[in-house]
Amino acid sequence: MHTRPFGKTGLDASAVAFGCGRTGGLLIDGSDADRRLAVRKALDGGINWFDTAAAYGDGKSEEALGWLLEEVPEDPFVSTKVTVDPSRDDLPGQVEESLAASLKRLRRKQVTVLQLHNRIDPAAGGKALDLDKLLGADGVVEGLERVREKGLARFIGMTALGDAAAAADAVASGRFDSVQVFYNLVNPSAARPMPDKWTGQSLTGIVAAARATKTAMLAIRVLAGGILAQDKRPERVSMMTKETDPDIEETKAMAVFRVLGDRYGDRPTTGIRFALGCPDLSTVLVGIGAPEHVDVALAAAAAGPLPEAAALELEKLYAANFGLD
Repeated sequence: MHTRPFGKTGLDASAVAFGCGRTGGLLIDGSDADRRLAVRKALDGGINWFDTAAAYGDGKSEEALGWLLEEVPEDPFVSTKVTVDPSRDDLPGQVEESLAASLKRLRRKQVTVLQLHNRIDPAAGGKALDLDKLLGADGVVEGLERVREKGLARFIGMTALGDAAAAADAVASGRFDSVQVFYNLVNPSAARPMPDKWTGQSLTGIVAAARATKTAMLAIRVLAGGILAQDKRPERVSMMTKETDPDIEETKAMAVFRVLGDRYGDRPTTGIRFALGCPDLSTVLVGIGAPEHVDVALAAAAAGPLPEAAALELEKLYAANFGLD
């Protein structure tokens, strides 16, 4: 397992990380035997990063990860997340309260990274934060910085979703150690400009902002919530980007694999290898739903990034908007 520098933190993260969220779902719904086996496979394969959140299964993911890691001799990196309510007062206090509960569930005194889970938008509303509530006086970042100063989180991060320009501005502030970046075969726009005909939410500028501030980048949704992983999309799949329709995403995925086929591995292997090809990404989060998904992630890491021939074929698809027009 190769490792990559985790931004300016001095840490080295495994190229792929164990995602403990709802999309994979193993730590939320799986049997104890399968959970133990998956964690053991991951650690034996060199995965040194586990990513969870307070919101995953209403704390069930954190609880499971807590006792699972107590059983092993290794001490991998653990990141978790906080979601604040912008309509409530004391945003910094919400961060501290959430992390205290997470640490109790995780059975840890400290997490490696505490990441903000909210979207960033020009105007606050619903669960979305504007830049003032994020970066301003008595904003969320003050709470994140407090828990870092207290040693409850070694580093702090954010999720670059919502409005791309606002998210990029937040990253460019330099106040974060890490950022979650949406990046996959059908929407790699966070790391590059896309052709004129390509459709979808453009996230261009986010990776550039992270690179300029030496902010670590965790790739998320590398399999588009499961759409890229199998012929028929999961019954429950949430679209994390704006201007995104699951039927259209499924059509795009079908177009990709009509062209690539299985020359670079099965569908999930190909999707993970694509993400590994972006050199700016510190680690690629793979949602784990069964022990064999760990095997797929490890095989993809061993195979490495897709070759140039695949990249050229994908460029043609992007330029033609996957043949949708």
